[in-house]
Amino acid sequence: MGTRSITTFISTYKDDNGKRKNQKIVTMYRQYDGYPSGHGVELAEFLADGEVINGYGSTDGKKLFNGIGCLTAQVVAHFKDGVGNIYIEAPRKPDWEDYAYEVIVDCDTKEIVIKVIDVGYESPNKTIFKGTPKELVKAVQTEVLA
Repeated sequence: MGTRSITTFISTYKDDNGKRKNQKIVTMYRQYDGYPSGHGVELAEFLADGEVINGYGSTDGKKLFNGIGCLTAQVVAHFKDGVGNIYIEAPRKPDWEDYAYEVIVDCDTKEIVIKVIDVGYESPNKTIFKGTPKELVKAVQTEVLA
């Protein structure tokens, strides 16, 4: 039995009235290795050296994401390797998974935040981490988050 997880990609922005809005783009289901020191670190390491931009030109060797849609497509391409394990679904809440991840991109500041939720049965839907991709890698490496 695998450690199942979902990763939901969310765009956040201020509307014309200055009110913060969230738009869920897509959910990626992972059949196994979904724990923070597995999927969490892989996801964070992929995103950590990337930069969200509006438009594109010369990359100068940088990993660039032209908005949330481009970031999401690159993450899926990074993880998907043949049949099984990684699936794309409509945005949804966690159900039978062990962990849920949210990749939140602020369209105004271009900041990337990862939220890790322990879906466990004893304390369901408990947020165990929220921060930048680099902070998630550090939390797992220092065993603050396993």
